[in-house]
Amino acid sequence: MITSELPVLQDSTNESGQADAVAVSVSVSELEDASEVKGKRKRGRPGRPPSANKKPRKSPAEKSQLAGSRGGRKANGVPQQNGDSEPVTLFEVVKMGKSAMQAVVDDWIESYKQDRDIALLDLINFFIQCSGCKGTVRIEMFRNMQNAEIIRKMTEEFDEDSGDYPLTMPGPQWKKFRSNFCEFIGVLIRQCQYSIIYDEYMMDTVISLLTGLSDSQVRAFRHTSTLAAMKLMTALVNVALNLSIHQDNTQRQYEAERNKIVGKRANEKLELLLEKRKELQENQDEIENMMNSIFKGIFVHRYRDAIAEIRAICIEEIGVWMKMYSDAFLNDSYLKYVGWTLHDRQGEVRLKCLKALQNLYTNRELFPKLELFTNRFKDRIVSMTLDKEYDVAVEAIRLVTLVLQGSEDALSNEDCENVYHLVYSAHRPVAVAAGEFLHRKLFSRHDPQAEEALAKRRGRNSPNGNLIRMLVLFFLESELHEHAAYLVDSLWESSQELLKDWECMTELLVEEAVQGEEVLSDRQETALIELMMCTIRQAAEAHPPVGRGTGKRVLTAKERKMQIDDKNKLTEHFIMALPMLLSKYQADSEKVANLLQIPQYFDLDIYSAGRMEKHLDALLKQIKFVVEKQTETDVLEACSKTYSILCSEEYTIMNRVDIARSQLIDELVDRFNHSVEELLQEGEEADDDDIYNVLSTLKRLTAFHNAHDLTKWDMFGNCYRLLKAGIEQGSMPEQIAVQALQCSHYSILWQLVTITEGSPSKDDLIALRKVVKSFLAVCQQCLSNVNTPVKEQAFMLLCDLLMIFSHQLTSGSREGLQSLVFNPDNPLQNELLNFVMDHVFIDQDDENQSMEGDEEDEANKIEALHKRRNLLAAFSKLIIYDIVDMHAAADIFKHYMKYYNDYGDIIKETLSKTRQTDKIQCAKTLILSLQQLFNELIQEQGPNLDRTSSHVSGIKELARRFALTFGLDQIKTREAVATLHKDGIEFAFKYQNPKGPEFPPPNLAFLEVLSEFSSKLLRQDKKTVHSYLEKFMSEQMMERREDVWLPLISYRNSLLTGGDEDRLSVTSGSSSSKATSVRSKKGRPPLHKKRIEEDSVESSWIMRDTLQTPGALQTPQLTSTVLRENPRQAAEHIPDQDSEPGSETDYVHNQQMQMSWLGQQKLEDVNRKDRTGMNYMKARSGGVRQTVRGLMEDDAEPIFEDVMMSSRGQLEDMNEEFEDTMVIDLPPSRNRRERAELRPDFFDSAAIIEDDSGFGMPMF
Repeated sequence: MITSELPVLQDSTNESGQADAVAVSVSVSELEDASEVKGKRKRGRPGRPPSANKKPRKSPAEKSQLAGSRGGRKANGVPQQNGDSEPVTLFEVVKMGKSAMQAVVDDWIESYKQDRDIALLDLINFFIQCSGCKGTVRIEMFRNMQNAEIIRKMTEEFDEDSGDYPLTMPGPQWKKFRSNFCEFIGVLIRQCQYSIIYDEYMMDTVISLLTGLSDSQVRAFRHTSTLAAMKLMTALVNVALNLSIHQDNTQRQYEAERNKIVGKRANEKLELLLEKRKELQENQDEIENMMNSIFKGIFVHRYRDAIAEIRAICIEEIGVWMKMYSDAFLNDSYLKYVGWTLHDRQGEVRLKCLKALQNLYTNRELFPKLELFTNRFKDRIVSMTLDKEYDVAVEAIRLVTLVLQGSEDALSNEDCENVYHLVYSAHRPVAVAAGEFLHRKLFSRHDPQAEEALAKRRGRNSPNGNLIRMLVLFFLESELHEHAAYLVDSLWESSQELLKDWECMTELLVEEAVQGEEVLSDRQETALIELMMCTIRQAAEAHPPVGRGTGKRVLTAKERKMQIDDKNKLTEHFIMALPMLLSKYQADSEKVANLLQIPQYFDLDIYSAGRMEKHLDALLKQIKFVVEKQTETDVLEACSKTYSILCSEEYTIMNRVDIARSQLIDELVDRFNHSVEELLQEGEEADDDDIYNVLSTLKRLTAFHNAHDLTKWDMFGNCYRLLKAGIEQGSMPEQIAVQALQCSHYSILWQLVTITEGSPSKDDLIALRKVVKSFLAVCQQCLSNVNTPVKEQAFMLLCDLLMIFSHQLTSGSREGLQSLVFNPDNPLQNELLNFVMDHVFIDQDDENQSMEGDEEDEANKIEALHKRRNLLAAFSKLIIYDIVDMHAAADIFKHYMKYYNDYGDIIKETLSKTRQTDKIQCAKTLILSLQQLFNELIQEQGPNLDRTSSHVSGIKELARRFALTFGLDQIKTREAVATLHKDGIEFAFKYQNPKGPEFPPPNLAFLEVLSEFSSKLLRQDKKTVHSYLEKFMSEQMMERREDVWLPLISYRNSLLTGGDEDRLSVTSGSSSSKATSVRSKKGRPPLHKKRIEEDSVESSWIMRDTLQTPGALQTPQLTSTVLRENPRQAAEHIPDQDSEPGSETDYVHNQQMQMSWLGQQKLEDVNRKDRTGMNYMKARSGGVRQTVRGLMEDDAEPIFEDVMMSSRGQLEDMNEEFEDTMVIDLPPSRNRRERAELRPDFFDSAAIIEDDSGFGMPMF
């Protein structure tokens, strides 16, 4: 067997201690001497010393000359060539990749024939250098050291400044190096396969070296040697396969010759064939011995390595072996390794497993050998279709599809159903792969004769007729009707021919069923129309539906041509078919709404080019019938949109459609005006018919007014009359009021469009302003309507119109529209805010008490929440764009915690946008919201608050969340935070206790809430705020220590805590709402040292041109623990930074800041003499500060945004992402070597039967 140590090299005639090396010489293949070696080899013990009669070595002068070339510069452990000199080592030759790999190998073979020790030494150094090691193995190291000692010596030569090595280095050069490295090994074995690999020396040495390196603790050695060994094994498998083929051929020749009659039999040929067969068998045995050594010595240990890349290499190569030489490797003894690794923690490894298995299942001849494996691991493969890594899930679905193709019985119905539902996945590659599986399972035809007979039929009797029925049944049974577009998109690539058979779909819908044929039910017809509509959209737009993919990609010329052809095809078919479909289903609103979307995908030029105007007239006639019969909003909007598309000015059919549209609108308006007059005349005596006539006609006109300019019909007048009558009489039906509000709104918008696009006169502006003003007054009055739908509609229209007719109307050189700008007065703002409070922030206890499992009730809850979110978003926009005063947002911000699940994202976005508008005003709004909550609590519980109650804790938690939104850049938020503290202090001392000054003020407990923002103050600002606090404090207050004074004591302490810990507490403050600062446990540094450091650091901040957050200090690279610097020693070289940017000096000399409150307080504080009461703590050690600041400032904004919104579960998920260790669920093995870097296994040992050999281990 092959030993684990390198063979000991014999001493040569030259005993110099210099390194042996060999230059690459001319290319000569070893095949020239193959005949000499063949038959003359003496078999012996592998790894024995070479014979003494070998060729003499090079002279010492030649050695020293060649060795000198190895002493060049190295970077990252990689030898570099000097200047423009030619590469002299194998590593450099392979890395450069300029020479053909076969020529490189031929040169090495030639050098091996001259002196195999020196050539092997060059090959050994090649592997060492490919690992990124600086060291070079020299001849004396082989004479005096064991294999493990050599590897240990090479480990010490690593450059620990960088963790990179050639296989992991980025860039195209190193990617090419990896492929060159693998190619070199493959070519080396291929060129040596006839003689050198059987000399019992070269392969023994290489395998021993790679086995030792693969067992190293150094990742670079382990990774590189495993890759080399696996590629070596692949090359040997190829050699073994060739030998097997030669053996079979030789055996057949021998049998054929022996079966001849005695007279014609050639005995000499038989002897030659016997000798050849014997030699091939010996070679086969030797190759198997090498493969066993690699497999048992390297693979069985490294396929479970701690590094995912190494495990992936092993699994990828064993898949190659099983496919290449299935007779030897495709059995349960090897398949079990792939099966076990399907449970790997890393997606990269699982992906390699699946791709390896795909290569096997692609070949149907191999299915019998895979049957046992399929039964054992089928459940795991099916479960991987739901893998969290999308790439893995896609390959798992493809593998399941291959299993299905090989044997339909292999998968149960439950297995198939697990894959079926993935066609609705939002991730398109997963859905497409599942669509391919669905196509193979349901839509593939297996009877060629029946297929040929059906192919001659067309329409409903064509082969696609039954398949379309099957598709409809599948869609209905999946119970995900709103995702028809996803289902079509999933099947588009695999079943495009079926999905584009619109002729068959139309016949199934229009024609009557023949005798014996099952009739489509109403539900099935609705589903088929929806699917047909989705196929039309997919063909016309040629991109996935919304939610699938990142956006519209640029189509190739072929795809563009197919899109045009499909559009022409569907247009030509549905121009004639659509009127028939509308005629049949005009009374069914759901079907008609889908059918009316088809014209928007037409190529409308075909109407005129194909002289199909009669079909256009038929379509317009059917649409008019639909408008007259239907009152559903969806159907009417679809009709309106269809008219709008057909009326496009770019098409010649526009005039014909415009005439039909005008006629329809004239009829509707006349009917509406007549019915309104009757309704207003009858007043409260109006019957249901009068109300229905007004409502139905108004619905139709509102739907058309949305997409068409009906200004010339003056819809606003009668709608306004209806609204005024409803307000005065109070008896207007709510649906009429809602539609009248909406129609009036559209009318105003169309008038505004006309004015902005033209050159309006002063009278036009006055008329529009009068209309808008009167409508806003009506909407404001409707806010007090008893009907909720009317109030909600009025509120939404008010918000929209205030946004449209705000100050932004005059932007873009439209100053002439200034007269149209409306600014809401305070009563209107208050009314809007009260509406939000009454209709948005409401308890849902009654709704939550409904029965569980009531799907309709759940849908109603979701719809109601959606409405409330729209109401809140409409009002929030007014705040963000400064149409409503920002202080109104305080009533919204205070509900952030209570209604976080429903409106948290809207409130957070509002807070973010308002801060961008005005930081100081936003801070005032935040503190106002907290004051409102505090006042509400005082009113409920009285002045003696229980500070440990959940209500107080809730306010403090809200304050902590608000504090986190200020982010990490304290300079940007400096003035805002200081203003917040100022308002908070004034609120706390606003009222005196009526019992006397010795009792705390009623609002004093608010200081405990305010202390949550202390960590956001700069150190010098804490002094200023503390000075401002002292203005409100009497001497008695400073001396009080009772519990009722604890909020004041806590707040003062938070202001007296200084030093760099404040910045540190910003990052760690989210973990505790009470601990707002971190006190250092270390003593002060010497006073003189402190003073020097303060002066130097503070002067450096003052010299900056602008106030910015201090840049992140250089984070030290963590190399090995041996070379890591002592933290205390590092601290001596890093000055304590006791000065902040924007210090007192900045405020004295900065004219802009002198006008602010904080600047004024700073100037007062400069003149204060009594500063001895301030105790500031020094920073932690510099090394810790370096690392924390470097981590803290790298990604400032995302940190606080995420922390603010994160729940406990999300934080736990974040922690899981930083795990740097992993446990592989793989089976234990007795011949596995215990290593420090490998974790214990937790696989079910009952499924494993241990075997010393590692081969022939039964899998089941």
